[in-house]
Amino acid sequence: MAKFPKLKKGQWLLVAIGALLVFALIGKKAGWIGAEVTTKIAAEATEKRTIIESVLANGKIQPEIEVKLSSEISGEIIGLYIAEGDSVKKGQLLARINPELILAAIDRNEAAINNARAQLASSRARLNQLKANFDNNIKPSFERNEKLFKDKVISQAEYDASKASYEAFKQEMEAGRQTILAAEFTVKSAEASQKETREQLLRTNIYAPIDGVVTKLSVEVGERVVGTIQMTGTEMIRIANLSRMEAQVDVSESDVVRVKLGDSVLIDVDAYPGRQFKGVVREIANSSNASAMGGADQVTNFGVKIRLINASYADLTEKRGYPFRPGMSASVEILTDLVKDVLAVPITSVTVRAFDESGKIKKAARSSGEASEEAEKDDVDKGKEELREVVFVYADGKVLAKEVKTGIQDDRYIQVLSGLEAGEQVVVGPFSAISKKLKDGQLVQKVKKEDLFSN
Repeated sequence: MAKFPKLKKGQWLLVAIGALLVFALIGKKAGWIGAEVTTKIAAEATEKRTIIESVLANGKIQPEIEVKLSSEISGEIIGLYIAEGDSVKKGQLLARINPELILAAIDRNEAAINNARAQLASSRARLNQLKANFDNNIKPSFERNEKLFKDKVISQAEYDASKASYEAFKQEMEAGRQTILAAEFTVKSAEASQKETREQLLRTNIYAPIDGVVTKLSVEVGERVVGTIQMTGTEMIRIANLSRMEAQVDVSESDVVRVKLGDSVLIDVDAYPGRQFKGVVREIANSSNASAMGGADQVTNFGVKIRLINASYADLTEKRGYPFRPGMSASVEILTDLVKDVLAVPITSVTVRAFDESGKIKKAARSSGEASEEAEKDDVDKGKEELREVVFVYADGKVLAKEVKTGIQDDRYIQVLSGLEAGEQVVVGPFSAISKKLKDGQLVQKVKKEDLFSN
């Protein structure tokens, strides 16, 4: 068996160095050593799509027309002629309030009217009596004294006394006329009170103001109710037209500006899982219904009413009559805009980068772990930077940043108005690299989406 020659220590060192050099040359050539670590990305070709922009909101199903009935008269309920869930017709008698006190008031008012009429008749008779006395006695006597005074038969004092008596009697007659006017007004007042009381008597009967269904009955026979004449009345009955339903939802102030009357709506009702109904926006509130959340924070929403299209649940109506009940929970998707055959990319492909005054990308967005002095330098440069939307396009083993203008978006894609051409390979992942790490001209390794996070 052949033996290797014995080498000295220095010779072994030279052999080891030579072997390392050979390994380094081979590794360099094969790309094992010195190769730049590349970022893995996934890319896909841009293409034209249909994008539907929408606004999501939650709310309740309610009737378009719902009437809350309260009695105008306070008293005890002595009749209740319907039950919750009953269908009623306009003008149908629903309930009755005890009318005894009002009937007594009618009798009292009738007596007051008769008394006022008697006073009026007495005042008229008194005036007629005064007029007769004036015409037959006072006036002729004064005229005679006046003629005698001119003929210098009576003295000045006698004439003045006659004239004073004449003028006083005229004023007494005028007072009689005013007394008659007062008596006439008293009669009218008493008759008005009687009319009001009779109207109150009619309102002890509660009638249905619309055709519909009794959706809520809050009282029973024997209970006492407070009338609306004195204060806020006791709610007794609710009647709703269940054939015309709507979804009442709250839309945030940032989204409501995109909602328009007539927008189509897709409606999901919790009571019917897996079923989607159609609707249309019929009313948008002009004032917000701001509500306090978590102390000082406020959520500002605007009410939007969406009419459910009957044709979208006609099959349920045939089976169940009225498939929706007031208060059912619903979530809606309001379709605010639609564009067809437009260039679009995934929402995650669009990010922002800082541009300097010359219009070139200055740097990639910084991560929170960088040194504080770099962050301070960023604060100084903020006034000279402008954040713009960009996408990264893959070509020849590297990515190029392209500024884009975007339009509407749905839950997955966003419209690109300018900056891209159809068919370009746009980076779609990973999002952490798109949003923070990628730079213009950076070398990357394109892989399939499912291989992005594999070792």
